[in-house]
Amino acid sequence: MSLSRFFIDRPVFAWVIAIVIMLAGGISVFRLPVAQYPTIAPPAVQVNASYPGADAVTMQNSVTQVIEQQLTGLDHLLYFSSTSNADGTVAITATFAPGTDPDIAQVQVQNKVQQAVAQLPTQVQQLGVTVAKAQANFLLLVAMYDESDRTTGRDVADFIISTMQDSLLRVPGVGTAIVFGSPYAMRVWLDPYKLRSYSLQPSDVRAAIQAQNVQVSAGSIGALPALADQALSATVTAQSQLQTPEQFRRIILKSAPDGAVVHLSDVARVELGTDNYGIVGRMNGHPGAGIAITPAPGTNALTLVDAIKARARSLEPSFPPGYKLVFPVDNTDFIRLSIKDVVKTLAEAILLVILVMFIFLQNWRTTLVPAVAVPVVLLGTFGILSLVGFSINTLTLFALVLVIGLLVDDAIVVVENVERIMREEGLSPREATLRSMQEITGALIGIGLVLTAVFLPMAFFGGSTGVIYRQFSVTIVSAMLLSIMCALILTPALCATLLQPIEGGHLHHGSGLLGRFFTWFNGSFDATREWYRRNLEKILGRTKSVMLAYLAIVALMGALFVYLPTGFLPDEDQGVLVNLIALPSGSTQASTLAVAQKVADHYLQTESRNVDFAFAIAGFSFLGVGQNTGIAFVKLSDWDKRPGEKNASPAMARRAMLKFRRTINEAQVFPLVPPAVRELGVSTGFDLQLEDRANLGHQKMIQIRNRLLAMAARNPRLQSVRPASLDDTQQLHIDVDQQKANAFGIATADINSTLSAAWGGNFVNNFIDRARVKRVYIQGDAPYRMSPDDLARWYVRGKSGTMTSFASFSTARWVLGPASLTRYNGYPSIEIQGQGAPGISSGTALAEMDKLIKQLPAGVAYELTGLSFQEQQSGAQAPALYALSILIIYLCLAALYESWAIPMSVMLVIPLGVIGAVAAASARGLFNDIYFQVGLLATIGLSAKNAILIVEFAVDAEKRGLKARDAAMEAARLRLRPILMTSIAFIAGVSPLAIASGAGAHSQNDIGTGVIGGMLTATILAIFFVPVFFQLINRGLQHHE
Repeated sequence: MSLSRFFIDRPVFAWVIAIVIMLAGGISVFRLPVAQYPTIAPPAVQVNASYPGADAVTMQNSVTQVIEQQLTGLDHLLYFSSTSNADGTVAITATFAPGTDPDIAQVQVQNKVQQAVAQLPTQVQQLGVTVAKAQANFLLLVAMYDESDRTTGRDVADFIISTMQDSLLRVPGVGTAIVFGSPYAMRVWLDPYKLRSYSLQPSDVRAAIQAQNVQVSAGSIGALPALADQALSATVTAQSQLQTPEQFRRIILKSAPDGAVVHLSDVARVELGTDNYGIVGRMNGHPGAGIAITPAPGTNALTLVDAIKARARSLEPSFPPGYKLVFPVDNTDFIRLSIKDVVKTLAEAILLVILVMFIFLQNWRTTLVPAVAVPVVLLGTFGILSLVGFSINTLTLFALVLVIGLLVDDAIVVVENVERIMREEGLSPREATLRSMQEITGALIGIGLVLTAVFLPMAFFGGSTGVIYRQFSVTIVSAMLLSIMCALILTPALCATLLQPIEGGHLHHGSGLLGRFFTWFNGSFDATREWYRRNLEKILGRTKSVMLAYLAIVALMGALFVYLPTGFLPDEDQGVLVNLIALPSGSTQASTLAVAQKVADHYLQTESRNVDFAFAIAGFSFLGVGQNTGIAFVKLSDWDKRPGEKNASPAMARRAMLKFRRTINEAQVFPLVPPAVRELGVSTGFDLQLEDRANLGHQKMIQIRNRLLAMAARNPRLQSVRPASLDDTQQLHIDVDQQKANAFGIATADINSTLSAAWGGNFVNNFIDRARVKRVYIQGDAPYRMSPDDLARWYVRGKSGTMTSFASFSTARWVLGPASLTRYNGYPSIEIQGQGAPGISSGTALAEMDKLIKQLPAGVAYELTGLSFQEQQSGAQAPALYALSILIIYLCLAALYESWAIPMSVMLVIPLGVIGAVAAASARGLFNDIYFQVGLLATIGLSAKNAILIVEFAVDAEKRGLKARDAAMEAARLRLRPILMTSIAFIAGVSPLAIASGAGAHSQNDIGTGVIGGMLTATILAIFFVPVFFQLINRGLQHHE
């Protein structure tokens, strides 16, 4: 007994299976996490260290390279990079292959770093080296500002750090937080003249603070072991950490024999300042600060953001008057809306597919049979996604939209064939169903095998591209297997029980409007089928001309494919713009803040209808950290409030770029659209590392970089090509004459500590402020470190106790030095970012950069990083993916037909679908990216599906004794209706993707356009070419007539 016959006799059993599948899937829908994308970016671990007062060269030589040299033997390491900054900070990022356990990677890096800690400078060890899982971008920016302007940005920053930071970090799923602002710190501002008058130097102040600002553990009275008759037990308390500026001012630095005492207040100004003066924030023009949150790997983004916002809002009652809470950057806005739009597209696809089925089947009962398969397969697929640990994201939802047209195809094939048999042979629904399943079970299995073969290899590819492929592969293969199961189990049972006999061999539609429409439709279809039959007869007699036309189509397909620009993922309007700001080296923070405010004002005034918030920061940027850097985050209005391409973020970025070039002469401002996958970088376009492989030196590399940027600026295919770091700055270099210093009896350690404390600032220890631990710093007061001449104001004590001015043993000179130094995979490097001009893909832009870099001197090489690294891997994997899928299709068909020749008549149809996909993408100006590749694979499978429907029936007809030509003609005649029906149903299902607008529309357009174009040509051309292929293969290879 066949499987289908078993369930035709037991329809309730079939329904029970369907209901169980739907229940399991329905429960899974509410348990699956929701995200924009799965974890596509490879896991990364970042090492951070700070060395106050150190320049970039010092950081690189004494910290960065010491740690880098230990980063060997790490499992699955892809690449590592480092940035050493002139503000005394370093960040080393190790990036691992996708699929690597981020926790294990972090532990491995932590162990390697621990081996290097002992070799680092003491102050670096004292401040600590942190190792944490890293992400290139953040999910949410929590900001606070004072709308009354009564406080400063420093006050707001301390408040948000003190009251909110720890609370937000305790929200489950939060990974790390970047604070745009600093907490309070105790600042001791030294006066060199007063120090000299008391024969003191900065190291004396440091030692006194360390000795007197300390928590003493004094033990207890009567602690065990105690005397037998001890009757008292009490804790002993003594000196504790200081808490107020007044307490610090009373610290004793020196006592004279006559009882005179020198206090800290006698030589320094003490105040409650801030930990880091380098970052200042403005929110819509008001003083503000913010915390950028990155999620832990595998976190449900929507749930996390909701929890963070709820936690932040719960603290609002404790805010001082005038303090307001806002969220200038919320990447889940785009996630929510894009997923909502895809769900809407999914619903539209279902309705359109059902409508197409009704038009062809012209009976609600008949239409209901394949329609029932939709919820069963969709919900069942969600159940499988839950089992394999996937999430509901745009990729899995795109796959389900593609599947809508596919999953009803199998049921349509069954229903249409049952109805044809009832109409032509007058059998009852049960007998017609049994007869139909005998005819088409092989075709159903063949279609299932082919579509599974197309998408299954995608699941086994590596890298970030493999992660994307896997979402489509698992989703589509799961749905296809469920669809085949429905077509073999549920659909036959429904046909046998729901369908009614067709009296007189044809359906009766009545004389109403619907009846007249169906009469017209059937007449038109019959005329079309007759036209098709006549022309197919002519074509079967002109096989040479047909094959020449086929070769021309293949040649055209190859040409179009070669010239189709490449890319990784399409750019999307995510509701946010990021503006990078860079002033000339040596510019002050006030100048940077003024430019940042101009940038914010442009959006708040010129683009007021499209913008909600603008959060401007001076002192921090993705280009680097320094007084001459800044960044402005712009939160755009909801997508429905700014319709049309002119109000989309790329158009706004282009307008802003033109405006800033005209109106802001004192700085470079780069408005950027974030990439589709935020974890892979901060902007769209390309990202590469220009490496010094021949020890050319930093200055030579800067000259080479400038030459490359000049060539790129003249290239019309490139725009916004820029270094992802700051330009070199003028630096004051101090030359110490060691002979003179020795003559004065001055120790080198005292010279270094005085210079470091006076101009760089030294961390001393911690103090308690409002029940929180904060830091204490000593540094020269502002009036005594503003010009090179101020160096002479500082004195160092010699062995004899004499105070000697720096001017007596040192000189100062100006040099050009790096604001930051980068290294990539152990080589000195310069990171270069940029984009293609409008209409130019990132792949084409990279090809142009490759041409330019080849013109640079020998010893200079480059490697791709970030988004471009993944794009390169994607391009390398695509040909292998196509080839493997086609090979597996052929092997499956060979096994199905028990022939090496017959599958060729199916395989030859593939270019007929591919040319349509490529032509449609070219016509709309789309690129050969990940989504196009997935659509192309779908097109390959669908092309083969149409051919299988004809070939399966032709093989059966040939077994009945028909000649190859006659078998091909009969199969084409019988299968024209289901081919057109399934193809139009599929096109209707994916058409909402091709015409989508709003959040995530470009991705939908990419995949929808390709498959519609491919399906059109695969259907229109295949119904003529496949019979010809079958005839030629049978005559030429099988020697059948």
